[in-house]
Parts: sequence; C-alpha cells; structure tokens
Amino acid sequence: MEGILTKQRRSTIQSQPQQMTAIAAYYLAERRGFSPGQKLEDWLRAEGEIESRLQSGLPSSSG
Repeated sequence: MEGILTKQRRSTIQSQPQQMTAIAAYYLAERRGFSPGQKLEDWLRAEGEIESRLQSGLPSSSG
C-alpha cells in the first residue's frame, strides 16, 4: 500500500508546477488582452517564473 501512496503523492507533487505554470500563463495572456500568437511565449515565461520561485522558496503570486 505504501508504494501506491508514494506514487500518487509523487504524481501530485510533479503536477503542481505544471498547474501553477498554466495559471501563470493564463494571467500573462490576460494582461496582454489574449492577443493571438504568443501562447508559447506566455507558457515559457510563466514556466521560468514558477521554476525560479520554487527554487528560491518564494510563494507564487497570481495576477
């Protein structure tokens, strides 16, 4: 049973940065009025910001 719980917990922990990145990318797109053609740039910028915050131990800010 412990193996299953460990796998589930690891999966949850690994998916959290991706969820945080998606939310941050949404807010970046919102700030620029959702103009098309910048989806990848929004994602990459958000991903960098989230990674930086996670590494430094800072909480993420939304909006």
